[in-house]
Amino acid sequence: MELQQMRYVVAVAETNSFTRAAERCLVVQSALSHQIARLERELGARLFERTSRRVRLTPAGEAFLPAARQCLGAAERAAAEVAAAVGEVRGRLAVGLIPTVTAADIPEALRDFRGRYPQVRINLRVGASDDLVEQVRQGSIDVAFLGLPTTARPQGVAAHELARGRLIAVVAPDHPLAAEPAVDLRRLSSEVFVDLPAGTAGRAQTDQAFSAAGLVRDVAFEVTAADYIARLVGPGLAVAMLPAAYAPQLSGVTTIEVTDAPDRVEYVIWSRSGRTPAATAFLGVLDIATEDRQDA
Repeated sequence: MELQQMRYVVAVAETNSFTRAAERCLVVQSALSHQIARLERELGARLFERTSRRVRLTPAGEAFLPAARQCLGAAERAAAEVAAAVGEVRGRLAVGLIPTVTAADIPEALRDFRGRYPQVRINLRVGASDDLVEQVRQGSIDVAFLGLPTTARPQGVAAHELARGRLIAVVAPDHPLAAEPAVDLRRLSSEVFVDLPAGTAGRAQTDQAFSAAGLVRDVAFEVTAADYIARLVGPGLAVAMLPAAYAPQLSGVTTIEVTDAPDRVEYVIWSRSGRTPAATAFLGVLDIATEDRQDA
């Protein structure tokens, strides 16, 4: 079994296409198909169901895929460690972030990192804080930027607190509250809200604040992307609460201070079981001393 064969399997699984997988791997499709067929004969099982309309993993393929990814990751890490031993930083850097992170200028950090370490391939993933923590624990993401309620800490990873900030109310420009200098949670509780899905860390900040105040609110709209919240707030469909530092990026809405608003904490996290040379270098660009990390 060869690493190249596993790389082809992963590419087909991620693109659901032999043609697109071949393009990604920079080989002709016949060569990719031949290598996967050879691997299937070696394993004694088909990894993909092929029809004229789609390609999908078989149960055997579903079982094979995680191990293939782990082997490829281990091979990449080994090559990166060898390069680091001779003074070079290579390999892959996977960075995860929530859309509302503001404590770090991530594009600027990536620009500096890319200038210093041009041989590192960078993968940027946007997601929810809980999902990013899990991906760092599993090793599929090297470094991630989160936002959590003050009552929570990232678990199972090394964490460095970046900043704390309050949430503010976001309303339509013609909303009755738009002219108010400040409001409290009780006044907001009578409004219809748009928020992130229930159970996410971004949602928990606001849910916990209303619950602690003995209040119930109506979340009529749930969205998975924070940047879409303003698109529902602007026309007056709902109000929202978002980090104060993030709100200036929004347009077509009015922000209001909330006197008893909850705080949130932004963290940068990484694996506590070991960092790749690229992850260590990226944290260095951010001036984060990993020796002073807070394990959770």
